[in-house]
Amino acid sequence: MLPSLREACGVFGVYAPGEDVARVTFFGLYALQHRGQESAGIATSNSRTLYLKTGMGLVSQVFDEDDLSYLPGKFAIGHTRYSTTGASNCDNAQPFRVSGPNGELALGHNGNIVNAAVLREDLVREGVTFTTGSDSEVIAQMLANAPGVDWKERWAHVMRKLNGSYSLAVITPDAMMMARDPMGNRPLCLGKLDGGWVAASESCAFDHLGATFIREIEPGEVIYIDAEGLQSMKPLDEQPHAFCVFEYIYFARPDSVLGGKLVYPVRMNLGRQLAKEHPAPNADVVIGVPDSATAAAIGYSQASGIPFVEGLVKNRYVGRTFIQPDQRLREIGVHLKFNPLREVLQDRSIVLVDDSIVRGTTTTGVIQMLKRAGAREVHMRVTAPPITHPCFYGIDMGTRWELIASQKNLEDIRAQIGADSLGYLSAEGLVSAVATAKDKLCMACFTGEYPRPVPLQMDKLAMEPTDGSLDRHESEYTLPVRRA
Repeated sequence: MLPSLREACGVFGVYAPGEDVARVTFFGLYALQHRGQESAGIATSNSRTLYLKTGMGLVSQVFDEDDLSYLPGKFAIGHTRYSTTGASNCDNAQPFRVSGPNGELALGHNGNIVNAAVLREDLVREGVTFTTGSDSEVIAQMLANAPGVDWKERWAHVMRKLNGSYSLAVITPDAMMMARDPMGNRPLCLGKLDGGWVAASESCAFDHLGATFIREIEPGEVIYIDAEGLQSMKPLDEQPHAFCVFEYIYFARPDSVLGGKLVYPVRMNLGRQLAKEHPAPNADVVIGVPDSATAAAIGYSQASGIPFVEGLVKNRYVGRTFIQPDQRLREIGVHLKFNPLREVLQDRSIVLVDDSIVRGTTTTGVIQMLKRAGAREVHMRVTAPPITHPCFYGIDMGTRWELIASQKNLEDIRAQIGADSLGYLSAEGLVSAVATAKDKLCMACFTGEYPRPVPLQMDKLAMEPTDGSLDRHESEYTLPVRRA
């Protein structure tokens, strides 16, 4: 259920001589706003100087005309954030601007580096000073201080050390670089704009700008753009891929292309498969929790023959991350986010389709709301398997002990959320609906099989400044690694 999952960040980059690159970036970030609403930032370069503006809130709240006019140049990167590592405050807003032997650079990051504490410790011993508790600053400092005669060698050095997920947007005074981790865990794509280049977490950003989608940036690929043109680099040998399947289920906009597929029909496939696995033959209508489950609900309706209706109206002025991790506010938040259509629901047996159940609190609130609105029965159908393990690659799900499916069986979950029946999509059904080989996907939150070793427990605030000390031993315990 959406308020319990915190979104992956969004990154954007543009090289367009003669264009107002700050304004282009502003609109690009606007299209990526669904990926994070805690903070936003833009950095630009005019081949001599880096300019930076960051702030807390939505893109439209952080930037005005004066801010955009202060950001000149022909290169720009932008970032929308929610916090996975590092506190939610202005100091951690991205892009980060750092300096080192390789000059000055600015960096925006989508993902999570699970060995960031150890890497930071190594850099501190080398004399590097940190100002935040963000893993993204660790990457920025590694790039600024990396050995190597050129950027290919520097990237190879950094990428060999990083354990985790990352899609990166980087600018120096005279170049822009976009990089994706060798697993390809987070999305990143490339486009053309008026003689220049654009890159973004999702292709939907290009549509808003009138840019042409060229291709997805490959896992382990670094795109280097300067006045001489575009260069593609693969600093490391090919590694097993592990694209986050939740991008299909929930995170990405339905009008984005991921893995060569438009997200909207994939979500419809999820619903169709769910109807096959968990029919509800006596139900009167199908409704989806808007907006991420709408396409899946339509698919469920098509496969089952049960009519689809809009039973919940969403307040679109309440952001995805509005609800704070407090139970009382979550309960209030359900009523702020959704309003039931009583005449549609009255005396009807309903199939309620949603993308996921994390803690169960919000799901309970929605089901209670539907029944108070007159629904006779609510049959819960979920387009993801039970979430039993935390994510260490950029999704803030909480700890394993907070995940309802990790602590309770199916019948206990059904009873707790108040549904008349409950059905989760199987892992096999998910893979079939996404139409991607299982060994190309990260499904660790369902299976506990992580693509790479990860800490047994990891606190997103672990690197926040306290007494300046770091406990290296926190990174020595690992969970199961996915078998090839």
